Amino acid sequence: MELLKEGKEKGAHNIIYPFSEIPEPGRMLKVADGVYWLRMPLPFALNHINLWVLEDGDGWTVVDTGVASAEIKSNWRKCFNGDMESKRVEKVIVTHLHPDHVGLAGWISRKFSAPLYMSRSEYLMCRVLVADTGREAPKEGRDLYKGAGFNEDQLDSYAERFGGFGRAVSKLPDNYRRIRDKEIIIIGNYEWEIVVGSGHCPEHACLYNKDLNILISGDQVLPKISSNVSVFPTEPLSNPLEDWIESCRYIKTRVPNNVLVLPAHNEPFRGLHERLDSLIEGHERNLYRLLDLCKEPKRAIDVFSVLFKRKISDDVLLMATGESIAHLNCLLMRKLIVAEKDVNGVILYKKA
Repeated sequence: MELLKEGKEKGAHNIIYPFSEIPEPGRMLKVADGVYWLRMPLPFALNHINLWVLEDGDGWTVVDTGVASAEIKSNWRKCFNGDMESKRVEKVIVTHLHPDHVGLAGWISRKFSAPLYMSRSEYLMCRVLVADTGREAPKEGRDLYKGAGFNEDQLDSYAERFGGFGRAVSKLPDNYRRIRDKEIIIIGNYEWEIVVGSGHCPEHACLYNKDLNILISGDQVLPKISSNVSVFPTEPLSNPLEDWIESCRYIKTRVPNNVLVLPAHNEPFRGLHERLDSLIEGHERNLYRLLDLCKEPKRAIDVFSVLFKRKISDDVLLMATGESIAHLNCLLMRKLIVAEKDVNGVILYKKA
């Protein structure tokens, strides 16, 4: 597959942000008929997440929940007893498995005896990752990051962090309501259509309302940052970046450009197709630069400079390495580079 040539990112100037106000934690801001915006704090470099509450008859549907923390639980209680008028939650919908989205889904589900709605891959993968809590880091993980070029101290740091996923996720229900691409869910007076993407995670569910012309995009489409697209030890030869690029193109065929996009991070915006085009072009541009860098053999940790604007510190090393491997695997699958493992188990990538 041919790469785009390096050039200026297009479309960013066509993004429109219609809201000047941001909701305070524990408060809801109305964005459309029956659609409300919450913003909760996160204990990460990305310090917030947008959550969505939809009127659902005499109750509410919650879309995404925040990480399992005392602070976010307190903010939810403030919302339950305040803006949500002590009405029950009828449904809990989770766009995908990451802790800032699924973290309190089990807690809210049990509190209101509300069913949990997730795609099958996201629910099952979440259960697997939660089950890793307290386990020793697997050899397969050490092999992946050793192959990427980690030294012994970095491998030990990975081992110490392994199994932390479940600490930010409340216990999931032991059953769930599966959602899938093109399915229609009735919430209150409206139909919401499921639009599934991939790459950031296996089966990410966005929600599209034709009548309101709204897309709840989760992490599949963000206006100012590009979602992490990584390779993980469970599937080291995967090609999530190609999945991501294909998903961006697919969403353009399913959802019109003029929708109001409600993303998980940053602010609601209009200009969906321009943003999708810029995301595709941004990754293709990075692939072009990466291919040029690989004229000489490179390890995965040697290519950060062409993929990231910031210096990669230890706290984001795993994420950056996963994304670097994703780009390299994409070039491998396009047969533009080759990979060889040296005597120490380190993988070297070179232009074919």
